[in-house]
Amino acid sequence: MAKMRIAVIGAGMAFEPHARSLQELAAEVDVACVVARSTPARDAVRSRYGFSVAESVDQVWHDPSIEAVLILTPPHTHLELARAAAEAGKHVLLEKPLDVSLDRARSLVALCEQKNVMLGVVFQHRFRQSSLALRRALQQGELGDIVSVSIQIPWWRPQSYYDVPGRGSRARDGGGVLLTQAIHTLDLALSLAGEVSSVYAHALTSAVHRMETEDLVAAVLRFGSGAIGSLHATTACYPGFPEQIRLIGTKGSACLEGDALQVRLMDGTQRDMGAPSVLGGGADPMAFSHANHLELIRSFLAGVRDGVPPSPDGRDALRVQCLIESILESSAAGSPVAVASH
Repeated sequence: MAKMRIAVIGAGMAFEPHARSLQELAAEVDVACVVARSTPARDAVRSRYGFSVAESVDQVWHDPSIEAVLILTPPHTHLELARAAAEAGKHVLLEKPLDVSLDRARSLVALCEQKNVMLGVVFQHRFRQSSLALRRALQQGELGDIVSVSIQIPWWRPQSYYDVPGRGSRARDGGGVLLTQAIHTLDLALSLAGEVSSVYAHALTSAVHRMETEDLVAAVLRFGSGAIGSLHATTACYPGFPEQIRLIGTKGSACLEGDALQVRLMDGTQRDMGAPSVLGGGADPMAFSHANHLELIRSFLAGVRDGVPPSPDGRDALRVQCLIESILESSAAGSPVAVASH
């Protein structure tokens, strides 16, 4: 099997789990170069990982041997980079979120579809073993019909995290806890329980942080299936606790808590796997294994190679960004709103 040549754009905070994954996937992928703006970043990439480096993305677009790009830059840069990649005919694996606004996110997805390039998005929580096991249980109908979904993200970030220029700002990041942290758990919940049809939410900046955007959100959710649910998401909960998705069905219940899964069925079946862990929900946002990133990248590479659309894809990412936009809209209006169409 021929190796796929890819380029990585961006070598900031999100780079390490991707870089370690790419090293382990060396039999399947050849990293043509890592594009980084600063000399220290390029030096670090060379010395720590042995990858070739570049100062400009221009050589990526003009290299026909590069089939795909992995974009790890700040959210406000995503649309322009994805446009250039799509016009160059290169498939895209993009760090979440799609971009800083729903309009830009929609444009990004549409561009990739128009140019017939695959667009994968980095929602690695879907690749946890506990998440995969719960998905199988749902596909086999073990829980019956889902009647309730509870989503909890009680995470912590110190003020020093938000003191970094641009962090938690609308201009660079597009939002706060929802678009930057909770988006992973929200995507996983939607992939398991289906779409949300309406929300009634409150979002604010708590007294814990000085920042432009929200760090505390509470919402009531109505799912398209008729199930009801709740969301509580924050980065103000010291010292940070495992995120949780609890599903109640007509045949039993299941709870994902970090990497742990508990299944309790009315027929007496009990199943447990993994252990609860914070993993990135505390003061160090990168305190987690790269194992799930590795499986996500492997899945994306296989999809490109076999002509199979990636999962999660741009439409999945658009769905969760529409939900986030509607949560903030509901909070601003002080009333329930229908979730925006994606």
